[in-house]
Amino acid sequence: MRRVTFWLVSTVAALMMLFSYHTSTNRAGGTPAAALAPVSPGASTPHPTTSPTAGTSGTGTSGTGTTGTGTSAAATTAAGTSGTFTGGSVDTRWGPVQVQITVADGKITDAQAVVYPQGNHRDIEINDYALPLLQQEAVQAQSAQIDAISGATVTSDGYISSLQSAIDAAHLGG
Repeated sequence: MRRVTFWLVSTVAALMMLFSYHTSTNRAGGTPAAALAPVSPGASTPHPTTSPTAGTSGTGTSGTGTTGTGTSAAATTAAGTSGTFTGGSVDTRWGPVQVQITVADGKITDAQAVVYPQGNHRDIEINDYALPLLQQEAVQAQSAQIDAISGATVTSDGYISSLQSAIDAAHLGG
């Protein structure tokens, strides 16, 4: 009788935990259907068109086929480019990702995600871990040719696409 009671209580407890689990698609305020669409494996990276004058912007294609913009705060010649450049916003399965790079004399000195998924505790936990690693890799590589972070693949893909868009806006050719 004790075994049956223990089994019954354990089963009920497990079912309660299972049904109370909140996935990252449960967001406050809802999410547009396009933001929940998975990124296709062969998706192209953003390629904005910008002129070399300060404050210009261009349009790039994100990983899910929506449009983002790449903007620059300042620009000079390709070799001596300096300023802040923002890549296009890339819609990912868990929310938009947008990267802003700081360039000094043609070198990337910083690559911060200015927009990234923060819809729930799990998103925050993942991105608190992954974004500093992606930033470090981008500065070290001086290009968007960086590895995705295991456990944050969707955010990594969006970060890399937006990073490439920002690099293109800066005319760094990386």
